[in-house]
Amino acid sequence: MMKSKRLQYFLLGIAGVFLGTNLLHAESQRWLPVGPDGGDARSFAAASTDPQHIYLGTTTSWIYQSEDGGNTWKRLAHLGKSDDLVVDSLIVDSADAKTLFAGVWQVDRPSGGIYVSHDGGLTWASSSGMEGQSVRALAQSRSNPKILVAGTLTGVYRSEDRGEHWKLISPQGSTEIHEVESVAIDPYDANTIYAGTWHLPWKTTDGGANWHNIKQGLIDDSDVFSIIIDPSRPTVVYTSACSGIYRSDSAGELYRKVQGIPSTARRTRVLMQDPSDRKTVYAGTTEGLYKTTDDGVNWSRMTGPDVIINDIYIDPSNPQHVLLATDRSGVLQSRDAARTFVASNSGFSQRQVAALLVDAKHPGTIYAGVLNDKGYGGIFVTEDSGKSWQQRSEGLNGKDVFTLAEAEDGTLLAGTEHGIFRWNGSLWEEDGKVVSYTEKTVYSRGKGKKRTKKTIQVAHEAGTIDARVNDISTNGPIWLAATSSGVYRSVNQGAAWNGPVLKGENFLYVSIKGSAALAANRSQLMMSSDSGVTWVPVPLPSRLSGVQAVATAPDDSLWIGGREGVFYSTDHGQSWQHMDTLPIADINGLRYDTERNRLFVTSARSSIVLGIDIQSKNWKWWDTGWTVRSIQSLGGRLAAASLYDGVVLEPSAEEKTAKLDTAAGSQP
Repeated sequence: MMKSKRLQYFLLGIAGVFLGTNLLHAESQRWLPVGPDGGDARSFAAASTDPQHIYLGTTTSWIYQSEDGGNTWKRLAHLGKSDDLVVDSLIVDSADAKTLFAGVWQVDRPSGGIYVSHDGGLTWASSSGMEGQSVRALAQSRSNPKILVAGTLTGVYRSEDRGEHWKLISPQGSTEIHEVESVAIDPYDANTIYAGTWHLPWKTTDGGANWHNIKQGLIDDSDVFSIIIDPSRPTVVYTSACSGIYRSDSAGELYRKVQGIPSTARRTRVLMQDPSDRKTVYAGTTEGLYKTTDDGVNWSRMTGPDVIINDIYIDPSNPQHVLLATDRSGVLQSRDAARTFVASNSGFSQRQVAALLVDAKHPGTIYAGVLNDKGYGGIFVTEDSGKSWQQRSEGLNGKDVFTLAEAEDGTLLAGTEHGIFRWNGSLWEEDGKVVSYTEKTVYSRGKGKKRTKKTIQVAHEAGTIDARVNDISTNGPIWLAATSSGVYRSVNQGAAWNGPVLKGENFLYVSIKGSAALAANRSQLMMSSDSGVTWVPVPLPSRLSGVQAVATAPDDSLWIGGREGVFYSTDHGQSWQHMDTLPIADINGLRYDTERNRLFVTSARSSIVLGIDIQSKNWKWWDTGWTVRSIQSLGGRLAAASLYDGVVLEPSAEEKTAKLDTAAGSQP
C-alpha cells in the first residue's frame, strides 16, 4: 500500500512537470471522519479472555474496535482496495487473541475472500486460495482451533492450518450445496459440519466426504441464515430461515418450527445463545429482536419492528450486556438483558452523506443529509465542527435528503425524494406548493368612459412538488429547484412554485445569478436570460459523454465535469476547452468556493481533490483518503461529504503539525 501511494504521488508530480506545470502544491494527510454517528453495522467478534475488546465489521470494508465494551469505537483497518466489502463474519482465534479472521463478500458481484490478521487487526492479508470467493459465513472449531470452515456462493471450504490454505469439501459443481449462507461446527467433533444454503440445510459427519440433506420438518426452499449448536447439548440445534425459526433435538435430523415469532418476521438473520443460560436464545430479525428464556417455547419481541438486526453480541462476563449490529441505526446497547436499548455509536460513522451545507451565518455549523437510513437518517447537524451531532429530521418521515440550501435570510431548505421541506425552527414542513396559472379576461369601465377589457393571470393550487429534488438555488429573490420531473420556479421565496418551467427527466443542477439561470441533466445544459421563464439549449462539449457535475464561477465561466474530465467555457457555452492535464477523471462534483477562490473538483474513482484557480488554470491537490464530493470551506478548513463514511474534514493546522511531529519522532 505504501509503494502504491508513493507511485501515485510520483505520477502526480510528473503530471505537474510534463503536463504544463499546473501543479502548485500537494497535501496528502488523510482527512478526518467526524460523523454523523451511526449507519450500517454488520458483525461482532471478541476474545473470551477480554470481552470488553470488541471488533465490528461494516458494509464498507472497514473494521472498527471498541476497548470499553462497545461504548466508543475507533476505526481499526480497511480491508482490500475497494469500499464495498461486506464484513459479514469476524472471528477472534480462540487460541491466539492477536489472530483475527474476516470473511467478506462484495456488493453487486460474486467476489470477496478471507482476510487474516496476526497483530490484533492492525494489518491484514488475504488468505491464500480464497481470493475472489464470496464468503457469507465463517466458523472456527471449538475442539480444534486450527480448523476453520467457510460458506461461499461456490460451496463449503475448510482450512486445517488456521486459514493458511483452504480446500473445497462440498461436491465440486454441486447443484445443491452452493450459495452457503451459514455454517456451524459441532463443538466436540470438528468433522461434523452444518451448512445452510439459500434453499435448505446440509450436514456432514466425516469432514465433507459425504453430505446429506437435513430438511425433515422444514418448509421446502427455506433460505437458512443462521445455525447454532448448544455447546452443552450438541444435539440441540437452532436454525433460522426465511420461513421462520426451527429447533432440532436430534442434531438436525428432525426439526420443529418454533412458535411465537410472527409470520411477518420471516428473515431471522442471526441466532445467539446466552453463554451462561442455554435456555435463553436471541433472534435478530428484519423486524426487531426476539428473545426466549425457555428453550424456544415462548418468544417476546424486545425492540421495535423497525430495527433490522445483522448480529448480536452477548458479553460472556455479563450476559445482561447485549449489543446489536443493525442496519441504519448502527450499534444498539443494552445493560438489562435486552429490556431497553440505547444507541452506542460514538466514533462509528458509516453514513452515506448526499447533501452537505456549511452554515454561512453560524461558524462551525454543518448540516448533513443522508440516504437509505429511513427514520434513523434524514438530516444531522453539528454546531462544533463535527465534535457532536444531533439528528434533526422531525417532519421528514424517513425521507432521503439529496440537497440542502440556505437562503440569504437564513431559511433552510431540504430537497428530498418527495419534494421540498423548510425548517421552521422545530420541524421540517412541506414547502413545495405548486401553482398553475390560467388566463382570465376582465372588464372595467371608468366614469364616463367606454368599457375596456384586459387579460390577467389567475393562480390555482396544483398540489405539491412530488418528485426527487436534486438541487435548489436560493441566490436572490427568485428561487429555482432541479427535480426528477423538471425545473420549478418561485418568485416568493418558496411560498409557491410554478412549473415545471423547464420540462425534462432528472435535472441534477440549477443556479441563478441575477437574471441569468442555468440548469442541467445528464444530456442537456439549458440557459435562461430572464430568470428562468424561458430556456434555450447550450451545446455540450463534443468529447463529453454525459454531464455529471456543473458549476459557474464569479467571472461567469461555465464548468462541466463528466467521465472524460473537466471542461470550461468563457463564452456562455459556445465553445469549450478541455483541461486535459488533470490527473483525475469521472468527475462527480464541481463547486466554486468563494473563501478559497478556487473551483473544487472531486472524482468518483479517486480520493484526490483538486482546487483550480479559474484565472491561471493552475491547480492544487489534496489526497483526502476518501471518495468525496461537495467540498466546502469551514473556518479555514475544508469539509466534504464521503460516499460511505459520513463527513470528513481537512486536518487543522495543529493536527497537521502534530502528525508531522509524531512522524518525526518515530524515525530511527
